[in-house]
Amino acid sequence: IECLLRLDEANESLHYEYHREIEPGTSLSFACDFRETKDYIQSCYLDNRLGVYNALRVCETLENGVVVFSCWEEHGGGSVPFIAKYLWERFKIMQALISDITWITEGVKHGKGVAVSLRDSGLPRKVFSDRIRSILDRRAISYQLEVESTGGSDGNELQRQPYPIDWCFVGAAEENVHTPDELVHKHDIESMITAYQALMQEL
Repeated sequence: IECLLRLDEANESLHYEYHREIEPGTSLSFACDFRETKDYIQSCYLDNRLGVYNALRVCETLENGVVVFSCWEEHGGGSVPFIAKYLWERFKIMQALISDITWITEGVKHGKGVAVSLRDSGLPRKVFSDRIRSILDRRAISYQLEVESTGGSDGNELQRQPYPIDWCFVGAAEENVHTPDELVHKHDIESMITAYQALMQEL
């Protein structure tokens, strides 16, 4: 099935144009239209793709640590409770970085570096986020601070688990979230990769 997707006049709901009704529950995905300029990349699904890309880049220099690819985060719960239990019982993992993409907001801008989240709907321990910030400051890695009242990541699920695992979201920010036109500044991607490589060496 290849169809056209349109927003209604209020930009609130999506409707498809196709020669017949599509069966409810059919999985559809955005067609990829990757665009690149001097400063930005733009495409669908950068949210997940850049988080995975960053984790794979971390593997290039990682000596001590575990890289985990989780799923179902957007739906709540998901694989994180099981993963947290496994990592705690097997390796006594006590620190976690959430490699994901956040949103451009009033306080988070393009080109200012990776975002270190001090608060969204979850609240990482300040002593842990302060330690992250001190490492980034010492390494002169550009970053910006995110303080939001909504949104969240797999860190929220880690926080709900009965294991003493510190966590913090550290990720680049994008505009046009969950659309075919997600937009991310290249400097923020580079800053994210550099930040993770430093943090995984020093934490």
